[in-house]
Amino acid sequence: MLETLGLTATAADVYRAMLDRPEDGVAELAAYCGVREARVHESLEELTALLLVRASVEHPGRVRAVSPEIGLADMLARQEADLAARQAQLAASRAAVTRLVVERAESRPAAHGERLMGIDAIQARLELLGRTAVTEVLGVHPGPSQRPEDLAAGRPANADAIARGVTIRSLYQDSTRHDPHTTAYAHWLLSLGSEVRTAPVLPQRLVLVDRRQALVPIDPADTRQGALHVTEPGIVAALTDLFEQAWATAVPLGAVRTEDPETGLSDTERELLRLLGGGQTDEAAAQRLGLSTRTVRRHMAAVMERLGATSRFEAGIKAAHLGWL
Repeated sequence: MLETLGLTATAADVYRAMLDRPEDGVAELAAYCGVREARVHESLEELTALLLVRASVEHPGRVRAVSPEIGLADMLARQEADLAARQAQLAASRAAVTRLVVERAESRPAAHGERLMGIDAIQARLELLGRTAVTEVLGVHPGPSQRPEDLAAGRPANADAIARGVTIRSLYQDSTRHDPHTTAYAHWLLSLGSEVRTAPVLPQRLVLVDRRQALVPIDPADTRQGALHVTEPGIVAALTDLFEQAWATAVPLGAVRTEDPETGLSDTERELLRLLGGGQTDEAAAQRLGLSTRTVRRHMAAVMERLGATSRFEAGIKAAHLGWL
């Protein structure tokens, strides 16, 4: 179990032995764990770096094990802080990519990009892209539901493209499985031979045509303000890679999402644990998952009850110990 927190197997054994046999020295620990004394010294260095052992006051020159209630909780807190820092770095990288797209589109509008202001301009460009598509159209559609009028507006172009042999692959969030308008539209696409998948969390809204053109929102928080039509090869390739990564972990719409047989967690509950463990608020997690704040709190309450936890911090510790994350 301790290995899930990053300890090597030998260090975990030594740590347990030190807790059970606090009077043992290196030689006794080596004999008890069935390893060489050199391996015990290496394990003590690893445990020291993780702050799981401290210098003994009673026995100068020796170390003592820190109780799991303190040492492992502090270790998990550090890991959570590292995760939050990595997520912040990822968010900064995404923002940098968005800025790059905007800057490139503004600096070279004629050759590599164009700003489209307003929903009418976006719909007109989508119609044009659908008519000129040759091989494939890839779409990412985050959010709990799609506006019925937007879905209706996209039908003619998609039907025409599919009739010409264009492959359409669409990604929606899991929460849209409960939206009748989006579900009906997705099944209509499936009936025409397209592919539709869903995932708990998706990247920003995106349309890719023939891996040569992309349409991304100027403001991901309000996609109706406007979009950027991008043709810069490097940016389009990066956006295509982003789509393929999300597609590879998504589930076909016709498939039933099942709980993990070992943890009992659904994909949504696992993503929720990761988001909240990374410092996200209920509101931010709800937005990322395309759910209401009330639904997020209900999911979290169910997970805490399953873990027998009285707080989210305790739930995080128990989930990590059980290898759920």
